[in-house]
Amino acid sequence: MMQKRSTRRGLQASASLVGFCASALLLVLAPCEATADSVGQVTFALPKIKTAEVLDGRMLFLLSTDPEKEPREQIALDASTQMVFGADVEGVKRSAEGAEITIQNEMFYGYPVRYLRDVVPGEYYVQAVFHRYETFHRADGHVVKLPMDRGEGQHWNQAPGNLFSKPVKMSVTGHSNLRVELDQVIPPIVPEKDTKYVRHLTIQSKLLTKFWGRPMFLTAIVLVPEGFDEHPQARYPLAIMHDHFEPGFNEFRTEPPDPKLKPDYSRRFHISGYNRIQQEEAYKTYQQWASPGFPRMLVLRIGHANPYYDDSYAVNSANLGPYGDAIQTELLPAVEKKFRAIGQPWARFMYGGSTGGWESAAVQIFYPDEYNGAFAACPDPIDFRGFTNINIYEDNNAFYAEGPHTRTVQPGMRDYLGRTLATTQSVNQYELALGSRGRSGEQFDIWNAVYGPVGADGYPRPLFDKETGVIDREVAQYWHEHYDLSAILQRDWARLGPKVNGKLHVPVGTADSYFLTDAVYFFEDMLKMRDNPKADIEITYGDRAEHCWNGDPTLPNYLSRLHYLTQYVPKIIERIEKTAPPGADLTSWRY
Repeated sequence: MMQKRSTRRGLQASASLVGFCASALLLVLAPCEATADSVGQVTFALPKIKTAEVLDGRMLFLLSTDPEKEPREQIALDASTQMVFGADVEGVKRSAEGAEITIQNEMFYGYPVRYLRDVVPGEYYVQAVFHRYETFHRADGHVVKLPMDRGEGQHWNQAPGNLFSKPVKMSVTGHSNLRVELDQVIPPIVPEKDTKYVRHLTIQSKLLTKFWGRPMFLTAIVLVPEGFDEHPQARYPLAIMHDHFEPGFNEFRTEPPDPKLKPDYSRRFHISGYNRIQQEEAYKTYQQWASPGFPRMLVLRIGHANPYYDDSYAVNSANLGPYGDAIQTELLPAVEKKFRAIGQPWARFMYGGSTGGWESAAVQIFYPDEYNGAFAACPDPIDFRGFTNINIYEDNNAFYAEGPHTRTVQPGMRDYLGRTLATTQSVNQYELALGSRGRSGEQFDIWNAVYGPVGADGYPRPLFDKETGVIDREVAQYWHEHYDLSAILQRDWARLGPKVNGKLHVPVGTADSYFLTDAVYFFEDMLKMRDNPKADIEITYGDRAEHCWNGDPTLPNYLSRLHYLTQYVPKIIERIEKTAPPGADLTSWRY
């Protein structure tokens, strides 16, 4: 949890765009009759480079009133956000003479202020980031320009190779003529090293390489059990932790909490010192993991960041390619061989929350014979009648609940008291500022990329117009047929029911921060109507629990969310003992 055939005009510019002023070193993104005096402009100066290159990407112009952090670290979905304005740039030639890109103020798409002309005149800390795009010649015949992940997990403000400027205090009005020097480069990320417990594996995927037209990789981060190296004959059960991009296991810490760590404040959980709590719980997880008698097993975290998001949703899709098959037939066998997994469906499990919750449920449904259980906590919408708080089949607009004489704004995020922190419309405005054509790297854009068809331009065809909120009925039907997990189970229950019964567990809080509860209600109602066989799928609700409740009623949500592994291991062992086939290895990994 937490693109369209755009109705916006002028967001994309090219060095050869007809009717727009441009030169080799000066790219002006505005109609030729417009003047700087009337609309204002920002000139972005790029440093010299020894080897000439042509740049495509998104220029992001940031304004902040807060000097505590860089503006690029202050863009958020809630009211704390500072301002970002974005514009597409294509075909910029950068050479030994450098380059300049001049963008008229009217060409930016902004968040939370839509137009630069509406910025309140004053002193601001100004910063720019150029988010690089790469050209992909896909196997489906489309040529697209997208920001490939570079090891950072699809974060434009941290992506290695992106150019940026140092924050500078400037006087800004909606008609200012400003100049910004992008003389900084985000450095490469140093890969994490193997440790006693955390190991890494990277493979090149033949399936994904063919689809994307360039080398594509999958990574595995594997938490190995105590005694892994000392027991080379042991074969282990495997739990796949579906999650967003992480370079390691932050929830596993072999050192005691840092006594010098300055306590922070969690606005989400309204708790002081939550960073200390996280370290304490991670250390407890390690102590439990290494303790005598704790079940010895492997835990796999998949690295599948891609050109649209930090995660592929672990399924095949028209816009991302065959990630589901690549994980299942390429990465998983490599992991199971290298780390001595049992490698049989009865000893293979999944768990995760939010995006990882949806993935755990989806993979269990799409590959029902390959796994023995999925713990799908607080999942992204598993029934699109409850797509957050939108019914994509009956509602006409994603931004408003509409009546004959009223339009009520749809909330998109809430706090623990139910107060609205962001609307569905504001979240999509945020995404449009960060990237056009589904290239923001954010939540609604990845839903469009995974669940939706390919548009005529090669980019995802969106469920709804991201400016007006109007829902596309054809796309809604495509979502229904391919990725509405509830609808798929209902349609194919005779085949899937016997394969998923007893394996699916879906806990969710009744006050989920992103309105993910409703989809589970609809899902549960669908299951109650199943027959031949009767549904045997566990649904549990955490009273007043926010995102991401994992099914533990004994602890507050801020703690239970840190215990995914230890919460689910007992259930995994119980399932293994109940379902292991005759002659199965139930001893080599019990030491």
